[in-house]
Amino acid sequence: MEYRKAPALAALLLAAFLLANPMVSSGEDNVATPRDNTAAPDNVAAPLPPPDRGTDNVAALPERDLREPSFGEEPAPPPSISDPIEPFNRAMFVFNDKAYYWVMKPVAEGYNYVVPEGARISVRNFFANLAFPVRFVNHLLQGEIRASGTELLRFVVNSTAGVLGLFDTARDNWHIEKKEADLGQTLGRYGLGQGMYIVLPLIGPTTARDGVGLVGDAYLYPASYIQPLEAAIAVYAFGLENNLSLRLGAYEEITETAVDPYIAFRDAYVQYRANLVKWKRSPAP
Repeated sequence: MEYRKAPALAALLLAAFLLANPMVSSGEDNVATPRDNTAAPDNVAAPLPPPDRGTDNVAALPERDLREPSFGEEPAPPPSISDPIEPFNRAMFVFNDKAYYWVMKPVAEGYNYVVPEGARISVRNFFANLAFPVRFVNHLLQGEIRASGTELLRFVVNSTAGVLGLFDTARDNWHIEKKEADLGQTLGRYGLGQGMYIVLPLIGPTTARDGVGLVGDAYLYPASYIQPLEAAIAVYAFGLENNLSLRLGAYEEITETAVDPYIAFRDAYVQYRANLVKWKRSPAP
């Protein structure tokens, strides 16, 4: 993306959000009741696992620290979501699937074969450390002063003792865990509903609210300012392939039992984002 055009893109995404969800929600991410999609087309496959950006999208759900309901509790139903452009979304869903199986996965498998796991973990740590401004600023915007302090401490430790973030020394030696935060989560915490569901080519599932958050977070992510644009795209692709190489197989496990993978991914993504905002609102135990 050419970042001098980012404000215009953010305005378009915000307009889409307002059209899909004209009223600010009162704290729930539920927006509208989806259509009945029980009949699944035979040729629909799963979307492309997106790169980590501080808030990994649905492809990384197996690696997330998702809260399980306590014994005796009924699991909450998945939040409803407005999906007015479902034909477009399904087309992007299939496009991402083909890109994953024909390009991304073979490249990641070759990269996995050549590069040792320890080196790939160090690359993942480096990119996570690079995304520090996104987490730090959004924790401040959410009023999470302690979490922002934790992120600042992690950044200082990992950038020095961790050799520019190649090693997560703060976690491994002092058990200081990363505190995820992004602008989409921040907007949700202040009462904005998720808006309509969108599947973006190569990026994967998102919503109108999280799409605006993607643009806002891009201004805080240092790699966004790499010039020329082709170099920034190459860095993005490298980070994506490296992360994918560390979770090969997880993508297929999510979809192998799904009757309609599109609906399964949509519900999983919306549920995760709703829970993320809900946990943030909940007082600490």
